[in-house]
Amino acid sequence: MDTEQRTVLVTGCSSGLGLETAVELARRGRHVVASMRDPGRRAALDARTREAGLEPLDVVQLDVTDAESSRRAVEETLGLTGGRLDALVNNAGTASGGAFEDTDEDEWRRVLDTNLLGALRLTQLVLPVMRRQRSGRLVLVSSDSARYGNPGLSLYCASKWALEGWAESLAYEVEPFGVRVVLVEPGNYDTAIWATTPRVTPPGSPYTGLLQTVERFVEEEHLPRSRDPREVARAVARALDADRPRFRVTVGPDAKLAAVLDKVPYRVAAAAVRRVTGLHRWKP
Repeated sequence: MDTEQRTVLVTGCSSGLGLETAVELARRGRHVVASMRDPGRRAALDARTREAGLEPLDVVQLDVTDAESSRRAVEETLGLTGGRLDALVNNAGTASGGAFEDTDEDEWRRVLDTNLLGALRLTQLVLPVMRRQRSGRLVLVSSDSARYGNPGLSLYCASKWALEGWAESLAYEVEPFGVRVVLVEPGNYDTAIWATTPRVTPPGSPYTGLLQTVERFVEEEHLPRSRDPREVARAVARALDADRPRFRVTVGPDAKLAAVLDKVPYRVAAAAVRRVTGLHRWKP
């Protein structure tokens, strides 16, 4: 992108990938507007900006699941940037742990509204500005879970698979206006998402043993291998800096392995997932 194209709105900046992305982009000289549902939780962001030797970032209140909050946040952002917006980083996300049969429609809506509809909502609001500019970049933070199914994470996988299908379709529509779409697919990174993910396991669930097996794998093997989220922040920054970024950017060894699993027959990928998680030993 041109060196003049410096304004960017990042969602989900109170912690994790969003926080680190906002700081990294500001460190590279961009005017960053960081958004979060509760600006009262900006202390961690402020601490990281001080650590990086930066001035406090502009912060706007934004709940991506709320249409009016989204509209106000974009309006406020444009007021801060002089009416220009060169990039949107759709990062806000959530997850849900549990067997699909044990979940209800409220939980389906909670995950899909944040991970999928939230990105659609914000993108639709900023596209008129980017079209008028004849330039812009839409970065969508997806996941390696968009490449293969994960037991106990069906809602999260569904939201990320849908996000990627929508992004591929959207790219055809907006690229003639100078707007590029980039999917960033992180693997296993050290964020708060695992700690904040609800576990849906009703008493007497026939899937209790399956979920316990998966949870054991996550706690004993997956989480200890979590990587520094600043790797993802740097990948997002490179996607914004590049003149011709790749459409899909995989970040981390887990994501690269997921890209391989995405290309092999389902039975092979499923056998690998069962073996790695220990599900090959579980019987209901």
